[in-house]
Amino acid sequence: MSSEKIAAEQRTEFGKGAARRIRRADKIPAVVYGHGIDPIHLTLPGHQTMLALRHGGANALLELDIDGSNQLALTKHVQVDPIRRVIEHVDFVAVKRGEKVTVDVPVHVVGEAAPETLVVTENATVTLEAEATHIPEQIEVSVEGAEAGTQVQASDLDLPKGSTLVTEGDVLVVNVTAALTAEQLDAELSEAEAEAGIEKDEADDAEADADADASDDASEDSDSE
Repeated sequence: MSSEKIAAEQRTEFGKGAARRIRRADKIPAVVYGHGIDPIHLTLPGHQTMLALRHGGANALLELDIDGSNQLALTKHVQVDPIRRVIEHVDFVAVKRGEKVTVDVPVHVVGEAAPETLVVTENATVTLEAEATHIPEQIEVSVEGAEAGTQVQASDLDLPKGSTLVTEGDVLVVNVTAALTAEQLDAELSEAEAEAGIEKDEADDAEADADADASDDASEDSDSE
């Protein structure tokens, strides 16, 4: 994984008001943690940072130019506005070249399994230890021609050179099962509908009992008067 170089500005203003002003200027507030240093509060160029994070994926590595000094920073958390889908804040961890880091890497399934099968991704990520500058963007799992009953565990994954598996080896990553027939699907839907009907009847009965209890209490209050 190559690093994207970004010119960063140190900031001394904090809080929601300062963050809003930064965003209005099409910039992004960020913090770099790690290596026994005090957190470094930064302002990053909005569009360039967005492109770098999108290109780098879940574990984007940025080379931050902070007042003429370069700092490698691994993305740990990106806060995105749920409505406008713009980046509001980024947390980084400081890393060094050659340093080993532990990261969660996405699993990407490729290929077509055998007919009448269903491919289920049981774990969408696996945890690896890798050099900070050589973090794989994803781990590919091929299910080409895989028959029902095929299971891919974490220990079966083909890892890039220099990466070590941290996830337990017997963790199920991809499971290929037999696809449901139309009859089986109809049976499952009918069973689900029947269970939903039973739950509704029980809820209606409980509501009726509650109304009856309330009516009885009202009658007792009236008699006592």
